[in-house]
Amino acid sequence: MFGYASFSSLFILFFFANLKSYYAQQQTPNYLFHVCPNTTTYSKNSIYYSNLKSLLSSLSSTDRVFSIGFYSTVAGQSPDAVYGLFKCRGDMSPEVCHNCVDFIAKDIRSRCPERKQGIIWYDQCMLRYADQNFFLDSSLQNGTTGLVLANTSKISVSQQDRFSDLVLSTLNKAATEAQNSSRKLNARKANFTAFQTLYVMVQCTPDLQGQDCLRCLQHIITQLPTNRTGASLMVPSCSLRYELYPFYNSTALRSTQPLSPPISFPSPRHGKGGKSTVIIVAVVVPVTAISLLLVAVFIFRAKRKRTVYEMEPLAEGGKLPFLYIK
Repeated sequence: MFGYASFSSLFILFFFANLKSYYAQQQTPNYLFHVCPNTTTYSKNSIYYSNLKSLLSSLSSTDRVFSIGFYSTVAGQSPDAVYGLFKCRGDMSPEVCHNCVDFIAKDIRSRCPERKQGIIWYDQCMLRYADQNFFLDSSLQNGTTGLVLANTSKISVSQQDRFSDLVLSTLNKAATEAQNSSRKLNARKANFTAFQTLYVMVQCTPDLQGQDCLRCLQHIITQLPTNRTGASLMVPSCSLRYELYPFYNSTALRSTQPLSPPISFPSPRHGKGGKSTVIIVAVVVPVTAISLLLVAVFIFRAKRKRTVYEMEPLAEGGKLPFLYIK
């Protein structure tokens, strides 16, 4: 007979089939911005072009570094050397990091054709290359090359001062902790109201010294709009973000261990103990189904919060272009 356990099992199979389809659609990283500085160009039969191809291939194929989320290297020798690095967002899994870097290593060549310098940001990772050794003091290489993302919704005027103070103080605490972190990363939360929690995350490229990381973060904190319900700012050496919802994976930030193996349900058995197995499945399956539905709702809401892009003019007194997101 087609019982409750069978129906629940079919529901789970249907859910996972759709969840797999959803994640398959999310394999392409979310593009944010790119910059191709107005520098000298190269020809496609040059030594520099050959070195650039080698560099991008090296960045996207060094498997052992994706669990760290950062890698820097150089290809070739002066005057045709190419310096490059990638940095993944601190809460990305090694698999997502690898997928993102592999994708943008190809993408940046088409977005910055024949340019000797380029930097590209995606939601999951960023990549940078240049014909100059920016490793020597990358904390001072930020200049006006950067990206600001700000939610279109604003904090009410009556709460803006208190919210701004909370955002700045929480970000500065996170920056202080990040400078002493081996991953140059920190995420934390703070209560804004009884029903609203502020979430922040800051990150530097791990090659920076602690003081340089702190200096980079403090520099961009001063340029961040704090009258919005959320915003982020990215420059080549560091980045930060705040939101009124949990935008980062706190479990991934706490641990770099592989994900737990999938749960396996007991197979139905006949004879003695058969009824017990049915009872276990009938209880576990509904609970699991409810949990999966909650995950689906979270994914859907998170996806809605990161869509629709619109370029805006320079902020008053600011140095970086604003790109507002809904």
